[in-house]
Amino acid sequence: MEKSKKIYMDYAASISPNPSSIHSVGVEAKKKLENSRKKCANILGTQPRNIIFTSSGTESNNLAIQGIVFSWFQNNNKNLPHLITTNIEHSSVLETFKMLEKRKLAQITIVPVEPNGIVDPEKIKKEIKKNTVLVSVMYANNEIGTIQPLREIAKEVRFYRKTTSQPYPFFHTDAVQAVNYLDLNVEKLGIDLLSLSGSKIEGAGKVGMLYKKNNVPLVNIFGGGDQEMGFRPSTENLSEIIKFASALELVGKIKEKENKRLLKLRGYFIKKLLNLNPGIKINGDLENRLPNNINITIPKIPSDLLVIELSAKGIYVSEKSACKSGDKGGSYVIEAISPLQKGSLRFSLGRKTTKTDIDYTIKSLKEILKKLKKWYT
Repeated sequence: MEKSKKIYMDYAASISPNPSSIHSVGVEAKKKLENSRKKCANILGTQPRNIIFTSSGTESNNLAIQGIVFSWFQNNNKNLPHLITTNIEHSSVLETFKMLEKRKLAQITIVPVEPNGIVDPEKIKKEIKKNTVLVSVMYANNEIGTIQPLREIAKEVRFYRKTTSQPYPFFHTDAVQAVNYLDLNVEKLGIDLLSLSGSKIEGAGKVGMLYKKNNVPLVNIFGGGDQEMGFRPSTENLSEIIKFASALELVGKIKEKENKRLLKLRGYFIKKLLNLNPGIKINGDLENRLPNNINITIPKIPSDLLVIELSAKGIYVSEKSACKSGDKGGSYVIEAISPLQKGSLRFSLGRKTTKTDIDYTIKSLKEILKKLKKWYT
């Protein structure tokens, strides 16, 4: 008997199996998609139905922010919705806030962080009012690595909802930088919406993810189909989603051990840096920061010049967020915590970073500073 053939003739739907198709290949793809959703839900301590796959962290942030704003309008509220965030958020949050304000779709309040790069929950609390629909505070900053007090902010948001018997505001966090190092259990954190990106997880697919709590009245901000429970129309990027879920699962298993290793490396690196030049300033809180982050300022020497000099020696660092690296001027995050300070260097460590790498970086930086000394003394 001839072995049964499998002939795929659904190329108009997708050149690869489409999870939305009802034929057997589509059903198998759907199983793989839902298995990936379940893996992600387990890491976050939630249900699979609360996981929405997107194309990126930026899209996840936009869906969270604009989805809440437009849900407010769907309920025929007369007043403009009010949004609260901080002045060191990722540009995908800050610029979305400003865009909504410019288009007269929202009122916004941008709360300044303290000089250590951490926001005071009391200052968030004071800005909440009757038409506040969303508070968005990142879990950890992408430039200076400072970790924000999410649990304390969440308590203030919940307390306001309880005492006013209102469903709003909801609490969103951009956890893109935190994913490899911090607890992502959404119940413990007390958040309603959480954004992730595969671009910050080693081996992950090029996709994003948004967690949405059951009672959050998020609405679709796009036109199109009804994929992802109707929140994100587009054929799911299945192969990348599978990689994302597996990588996220692995992060959960190695996080504790890797954090300890990175903390030792970071401490060693900082000690070497300060011995190299006593004038070097570490930007952001020294304790409440990601274990892989070292952000410094070296007085009198332009940070962009140091980036170029280090690159010539095969060491690749940044002076500000990659999303803003093409913009002229310094980092708005550094300006927010130290207005008179000009420039910074961000060293961010990863799974492949070794003590040998740090020693070579210190040696190279010493040579560069010696070379540049005659111009900047």
